[in-house]
Amino acid sequence: MTRGRGYALLALVVAAIVALSTALYAGVASDNGEPGRNALGDGRAPNSAAPASTGTWVSTWSTSPAAGEPGTETTGMANRSVRNVVHTSVGGTSARVTLSNLYGRSPLSITGASIALAAGPGTPAAVPDTLRQLTFNGGPTVVIPPGRQVMSDAVRIAVPHDADVLITTYTPAGSGTVTYHPHARQISYLAQGDHTRDTTGTPYTEQTKNWRYLTALDVLSNESDGTVVALGDSLTDGITSTMNANNRWTDVLSDRLRAEIAAGRDLPRYSVVNQGISGNRVLTDGLGRPANNPSGLNRFSRDVLQRTNVKVVVIDLGVNDILRNPRLADPQAILGGLRTLVGQAHARGLKVVGATLMPFHGHRGYTDQRESVRQAINAEIRSGRVFDAVVDFDAALRDPYDPRRLRADYDSGDHLHPSDKGYTRMAEVFDLESLKGSAPAEL
Repeated sequence: MTRGRGYALLALVVAAIVALSTALYAGVASDNGEPGRNALGDGRAPNSAAPASTGTWVSTWSTSPAAGEPGTETTGMANRSVRNVVHTSVGGTSARVTLSNLYGRSPLSITGASIALAAGPGTPAAVPDTLRQLTFNGGPTVVIPPGRQVMSDAVRIAVPHDADVLITTYTPAGSGTVTYHPHARQISYLAQGDHTRDTTGTPYTEQTKNWRYLTALDVLSNESDGTVVALGDSLTDGITSTMNANNRWTDVLSDRLRAEIAAGRDLPRYSVVNQGISGNRVLTDGLGRPANNPSGLNRFSRDVLQRTNVKVVVIDLGVNDILRNPRLADPQAILGGLRTLVGQAHARGLKVVGATLMPFHGHRGYTDQRESVRQAINAEIRSGRVFDAVVDFDAALRDPYDPRRLRADYDSGDHLHPSDKGYTRMAEVFDLESLKGSAPAEL
């Protein structure tokens, strides 16, 4: 072999190694930079149940673990199957779930878990040929230490957008306080015994308005390139929206974004997930350790930065800092907290859209002094000195004849939370163009 041909062969070998290394690096980087995970997100080599590495991992649904469930301190969910019903924002070809024992005081033993498409709305029955057993590091069982969470292995399942998905777990013994999210606005189901593989729904005789243990559903998607996370309080949680109707403003925003893209509009292909907790504040935690209803500042890393492939965060917080402060809230302190959240997002390259605070005249907590605090915060938000972009929920939902209160048809009746029409209006005034781009460069 001549020296020239030898060099040429060597160059081909080096090029192949570089190409392979680049592909491997891209696979890891595409998974939101989580250490110790491959492109499948399961921390190990792919198996027969894992997906081919095509598409992008995004969160199609998520919720915030809000507290330890009262009354579960001793028995937890012993010998019970919990069938959580969740609604997708985008579809995918494979799925994985995150289970949390954040508020548990003892190890949580899960000896069975499954995922399936719901047979229809408002039912625990599954489409039979869609049911898949979930595994954790290759096995059907997992023990989650107190204060920790675990992500399942990826499993092949065709998950449509705008669909109900059933995610079922079985705990054989009492494991202490249950980590849960109340006010789900979605009926889920409970059964005695291990019915994780049941597709009929017959054993699931008990209904519940809470999500338990489950905090995220990710999909490997060819229709989405990233995730929008909405961080908020009950106004984002959708506490007064119609049960099982998926009419939180984030649901409507997701539908609107997908429809505009389908119509040919040049917009980012993002999923939209909801990290609202009713009663949440920017600055102040609830009671307990770990804190029930942790502040926006304390949960930002967990509920925003740890979501899969997050690109944009929408922040709608501050009203409870005004209403739940026994003294008059300091608007500069609230604005300082919001700016801290923006700084954390920018450090990760995330764009931040912020919402003005909606009116609450007529609510039992209203005072003229609190109204002045709200107005001061909104004026600063509208100035452009807090967020990268602004969605003006206040202007969109206030009564034009009395801007201190919600317009009557946008009011659920408590003078604080919107009606279904009000939630829809919130999504309608959201400028989809604001989802474009990334965090501005720091000077």
